[in-house]
Amino acid sequence: MDESEDVQGTVIGIGTVVALVLYAYGSFADGTVLGIEATNLAISAFGATFAALAILHGAYGRRDFAVANGVAAVGLFLVAPATSGPQTLGGYLLLAAGGAYIAVVTIRAREETPELAG
Repeated sequence: MDESEDVQGTVIGIGTVVALVLYAYGSFADGTVLGIEATNLAISAFGATFAALAILHGAYGRRDFAVANGVAAVGLFLVAPATSGPQTLGGYLLLAAGGAYIAVVTIRAREETPELAG
């Protein structure tokens, strides 16, 4: 993403806050929100965050990050309602594949461009 805009951080922050609020509500107030288990909604909120990041990266021309975030989003959307071991495993594998790609490319970019490291 463009250095002058910190949209990615904002999206991640909002998604994290929404997920934590849903999880906390489910843990302390009631186990469900509108009849849906709060944990599933919290995981889905993270999935929606990754989906939003995929759209943003695609709009900025980073197709590789868009695909990686999309793969991670699909993984989370599979894990949230998982009712079987294979579904959970498949979701975790997709999440790990997308996350690993993002991590490796980000670390390489920071090594190549020291001003990105902070």
